[in-house]
Amino acid sequence: MNIRVLVIGCLAVLALAIGFDAWWQLETAAPALGTADATAPFRPDTPAGTPAGTPAGTPAGTAAGTAAGTAVTPLPSTPVIPRAELPTPPIPPRVAEGAEYERCLAMVPADPAGANALADAWEATGGGDGAAHCHAAAQIALGNTEAGADMLEKLARTSKAPALARAYVYGQATQAWLMAGDAVRAYATATMALLLASDDVDLLIDRSIAAATLERYMDAIDDLNLALDRDARRADALVFRAAAWRYEGQLGLANDDIDRALAIDPDYPEAMLERGILRQRRGNLDGARTDWLRVIELAPDTATADLAQQNLSLLEAGPRLR
Repeated sequence: MNIRVLVIGCLAVLALAIGFDAWWQLETAAPALGTADATAPFRPDTPAGTPAGTPAGTPAGTAAGTAAGTAVTPLPSTPVIPRAELPTPPIPPRVAEGAEYERCLAMVPADPAGANALADAWEATGGGDGAAHCHAAAQIALGNTEAGADMLEKLARTSKAPALARAYVYGQATQAWLMAGDAVRAYATATMALLLASDDVDLLIDRSIAAATLERYMDAIDDLNLALDRDARRADALVFRAAAWRYEGQLGLANDDIDRALAIDPDYPEAMLERGILRQRRGNLDGARTDWLRVIELAPDTATADLAQQNLSLLEAGPRLR
């Protein structure tokens, strides 16, 4: 989640390490992948007033309890990633080596069906961890998120790869379970990952997303506190924690975290989206409008901009403080 909010548009190769650039919203642009958002996750793209369990992306006003003028209340997420997207760092740890492994992973973004066929045949002839990892990535890219998540979890559990590589595979399984709408499994796999790499900031953020998706906001805050102890300049973690504080009714603490995030990155769209929500909650409708317009200017054609536009539409329809 290198400030990923990730708004990366195409399927990224699900290679070992999840970039952890996924908002708690882990966006929804791909079929059947329901990251932290398909399960009424803890994310900034869930309209305020939307009951837990309502899939992200539900049009404002369609869920019971949503009222005109109620601003979308994003929860922390690591920026926005299309569900099928599990970004990878430049040099992720690998569970295997070899040209066939690299070739198979490279096929996933543009030809997931071809990668799936290659991995399936390769597994049948003893492809080992490399074939299993590519097969899982291809399944997720094809929209079979639950099957892919289960494959990743099994691979992380049984692989003989180094602990760090296994931790990142567990991390990928965490994001995939969130995409599949199973936050319980996501939390469990994130915990397994942290047993192998307890100081990994991205894994802590991932587990916080799972906790928040389960409405365990204080558990999410605990993990974000640990993440920020290790890297105080993670603006994404600050925004996630701000959203969690907001859900706990601690608007002052939420504002403090947003101020810190914007001090680090004054043009961080997700921070401005959250600040607009906090301003709306306090009755500063002009300030909220300014923030959301700025989000659209900074990040056009992204899920974050869509959320800002939705909030603006609700505001114009008849603002109501919650």
